[in-house]
Amino acid sequence: MMDLSAFCPRRILACQLRQIGDVVLATPALELLKRRFPGAELHVVAEKKCAPVLYGSPYIDRLWELDKSAFVPFWKEFLWYWKVARQSFDLVVDFQQLPRCRWIVGFSGAPVRLSFPAPWYNRLLYNVAAPPQAGYSAASKVSLLKPLGIEWHGEPPRIFLSNGERAQAEAVLEGLGLPEGARLVTLAPTHKDATRRWPAAHFAELSRLLLEAAPDLWFLPLHGPGEEGTVRDLLASMAPEVRAVTLLPELPPSLRRSAAWIARASLHVGNCSAPRHIAVAVGTPSCTVLGASNDSWSFPSPRHAAVRLGLPCQPCRGGRCQHGLRCLSGLAPEAVFEKALPLLK
Repeated sequence: MMDLSAFCPRRILACQLRQIGDVVLATPALELLKRRFPGAELHVVAEKKCAPVLYGSPYIDRLWELDKSAFVPFWKEFLWYWKVARQSFDLVVDFQQLPRCRWIVGFSGAPVRLSFPAPWYNRLLYNVAAPPQAGYSAASKVSLLKPLGIEWHGEPPRIFLSNGERAQAEAVLEGLGLPEGARLVTLAPTHKDATRRWPAAHFAELSRLLLEAAPDLWFLPLHGPGEEGTVRDLLASMAPEVRAVTLLPELPPSLRRSAAWIARASLHVGNCSAPRHIAVAVGTPSCTVLGASNDSWSFPSPRHAAVRLGLPCQPCRGGRCQHGLRCLSGLAPEAVFEKALPLLK
């Protein structure tokens, strides 16, 4: 392996295109990379839909937002890769080895091109490899930087919200009817995979149990475009007293506003999706329901609980289930309530 003990790059590119949760989980690696080389310019390339979680980071000098909709005709795509790559990078770190990442790495000509051990068809693109360690996903990303003398020591993901963003998010909540000083619980009942989506009726019953134990609570369901049906199912299953203290924005919020609302909350409860990582990144306690997911997505802290039924088939990590989704339907709201309530207190 190349000896990088005396390596001191002037300009660094980190490639972390997607998904939203994965970009959030990359923030400890980006922070540690900048702290290791404070005099270097750190550039990051991420998809446009994911990039907002990196806005305002004091560790990133330039953010390149990949907008696939702008790549028409096709030659504009390669021109964009060339533009990003030809910034005289001394070090390129590729956390994903996706095709679009590989174009940028190949065009860069950087002296050090670091990634995890590549399959044979990618091997010539990278000249330094580090096997990712098992465990928490953010720590696994940091382990890629071990050849640079960087290690993970429990640093959480971080999203940096401005005071203005927090104030605007609070103003919207007040406009929806949230009383001043009320405690808020954000709910994330959606997921594209049925194997990671706890039934909406279970979320509704959990909300009732929480309200019964803490009558000052208000609830805010979060969802993205196209996920309105899950929220409608949730509302239809809610007891009247819970629905009366549930806030309903007219449109899906922006990524930054969702993060500001989660930051405002006293607790976040949801499926294994991006909002759980955002909760960690803004310092809000969280309780996550696990179906097919394994524990690599769970930040190791008593402020962040994860609950699973514990069937022999868990975690299957799959998108389909041959057992009728018993790991989710069989996980009672009372079991999640027992984990969630102490986080409120």
